[in-house]
Amino acid sequence: MNQINKIFLLVIVGILASNIYGQQKLAQTGFNFLEVTSDARASGMGDAVNAVSGYSDALFHNPAGMADITNFFSGTFSINKWIADINYMTASAVLAPANGDYGVVGFSLQSIDYGDIQGTVVDPGYSGYRDIGNINPVALSIGIGYAKMLNDKFSVGVQVKYAYQSLGSSQVPDGSGGIKESKNEAEAIAVDFGTLYKTGYKSLAFGMSVRNYSKEVKFKEEGFQLPLLFTIGISADLFDFIEVGGPEQSLLLAVDATHPRARAEQVKVGLEYQFMDIVSLRGGYIFGNDLDDITYGIGLSQYGFGVDYAYTPFGKLGNVQRFSARISL
Repeated sequence: MNQINKIFLLVIVGILASNIYGQQKLAQTGFNFLEVTSDARASGMGDAVNAVSGYSDALFHNPAGMADITNFFSGTFSINKWIADINYMTASAVLAPANGDYGVVGFSLQSIDYGDIQGTVVDPGYSGYRDIGNINPVALSIGIGYAKMLNDKFSVGVQVKYAYQSLGSSQVPDGSGGIKESKNEAEAIAVDFGTLYKTGYKSLAFGMSVRNYSKEVKFKEEGFQLPLLFTIGISADLFDFIEVGGPEQSLLLAVDATHPRARAEQVKVGLEYQFMDIVSLRGGYIFGNDLDDITYGIGLSQYGFGVDYAYTPFGKLGNVQRFSARISL
């Protein structure tokens, strides 16, 4: 890939970024479940993984990060024990035929279990409302992505996903004195786009991504935007710059700067120490979020299999725990 093409792609990202800054709508977005991270590795690093590559869950952060996967199959399954007894489940799978020479294809799934919620409907004859028992809201996202290394330094990736949310049904006046049932559903098509540039100087890498880019979604008579997110990140193995003896080990430092549509900017910092590609210890912190505290994580990997755990304190809202299982064949 020549320098002109690189500049062209970076300009595209810059244009998208400028659109984001012009469309900020604080606390006015919907489908906010798309913002929640379930991957335990990323969460243990404070979500600072925009410039980290080589794993299938890059689909949920920067799709260009899966471009250098060479295993024919890589997959991750995660469970997120979120606040208020809400459970997130995510899964990603990446296929890299011919060692990724023709690019890689990825698939993602995100599903949310909100638990049982007490439901009521309008009923003028009974104190204005009537109890209808438990309702079960549904939210999910299904995506397909593609990423390609254009040369040994520069990669691009894109994901197109379908998002759907149902908040059950309600009964509302029909305008003629009666009551009609109304389904509370909405759906959207969104696009994630990202680039990753490995500088060639040690392990220094830069990443940029735009997530949840879509047109306005109409719900009933009101419209809302998806939680558009622009992120730039940098990462490097600090042991490339420091002489370290002994067994094989690494200390990855990653820093992301984010501009969400629905809230103020944040800076995310993450560390990952790996010993002989077997044990990983992680930590991270998000600046600009009053609820988040220092995050912690641990991972074990061997023979193409791995498990990860992350713990995130959320102040008065409680603690969040995430579990992931990984496989590469």
